[in-house]
Amino acid sequence: MNPLNLAKDLFFPRICAACENILTPYENHICVSCHIHLPKFTPDDITKEILSKKFWGKIPVKNTYSFLQFTKNGPVQRILHQLKYRNKTELAVYLGKWFGNELKINDFDKEIDLIIGVPLHPVKKKRRGYNQADCFAKGLSESLQVPYNEEALIRVSFTETQTNKSRFKRFRNMEGVFEVEKPDLIKNKRIALVDDVLTTGATLEVAGLELLKAGCQELSILTIAAAL
Repeated sequence: MNPLNLAKDLFFPRICAACENILTPYENHICVSCHIHLPKFTPDDITKEILSKKFWGKIPVKNTYSFLQFTKNGPVQRILHQLKYRNKTELAVYLGKWFGNELKINDFDKEIDLIIGVPLHPVKKKRRGYNQADCFAKGLSESLQVPYNEEALIRVSFTETQTNKSRFKRFRNMEGVFEVEKPDLIKNKRIALVDDVLTTGATLEVAGLELLKAGCQELSILTIAAAL
């Protein structure tokens, strides 16, 4: 262990993103206990079907996988809060690598050609400084050995918050928000569309529809967390 890092941990202790306990020098982002006990979805056919139901009759989605199960005021909500508001870009990459390694067990890396994060509007991205979906996509890309792209799909409209809106209102709020900037990168590709959390699925539906209209061959959905 680097002595400099030990000194930093002594004066500026690192905190587990899930339980907020102090990390040991050999832990990164998530403590060992949370590694074991976080509520994770198993990437099997049953879980895939439960999550895919959110898109049935709306857009054709081949696979829907989510890593963690969201519960209000639980550890996964704390993780998502840090990703969105605490500049935890490395945490998003770390989660992407972790999830990617689990997906690789089911040979998911052989089912996709490209990974794309749901984009933020440039104003919001500049304000926040990063897009957590892109950071998660980067981690997935590294572990799955599948390229990701931040420029093929863009957000052209600044929308109000989706919180406390019905699914219909969320969908209407998102209409016309996304555009495919580089259709040559999309055409005939099997694409994994990535976001931080799957709730009603309205945002992913609208973004996915633009990819399909641009010639995406197959669409899969990957998220850090999902609320059932």
